[in-house]
Amino acid sequence: MQTIKQITVFLENKPGRLANVLAALATQKVNLTALSVMDKQEHSVMRMVGDDPSKTAKVIHSLNTPFTETDVLLVELRNQPGALSHVCEMLAAEHINIDYAYCSSGGRNGKVCGIFKVSNTDKAMRVLGAPANNSARRLEKRVLRSKQSYAAKNSTGKR
Repeated sequence: MQTIKQITVFLENKPGRLANVLAALATQKVNLTALSVMDKQEHSVMRMVGDDPSKTAKVIHSLNTPFTETDVLLVELRNQPGALSHVCEMLAAEHINIDYAYCSSGGRNGKVCGIFKVSNTDKAMRVLGAPANNSARRLEKRVLRSKQSYAAKNSTGKR
């Protein structure tokens, strides 16, 4: 787990705008680790984490496209059911709010990357990656809940 710079790009909500940005990044050999695109009425918001944040920012700047940089958590997760849920549960237990999150679609050695913008980055780093506890091991040992236990909680209205 580490903090990394996320680039948030604001694009006109018109055909080809996303393709132009992605083509420029590809031309400059910027590899994207994770990407999320949301549409709004007049514009789209593209959030991304690349292998070289400063190079990514330079490419976006050269396109005269508005963008911001934000520190986010990059958490390596096993690509299995419940891995993302476990991280969210750990943060919730420590009263750390997740402003938003997104994941990569695949990764090396059966791992994916979860990107988290949280209310307290330092506390989240301690909770998820305390040196005494290997978070990857905690994720592997976690006992997954059955679908019936979720259904029972939802039918009673309790969370």
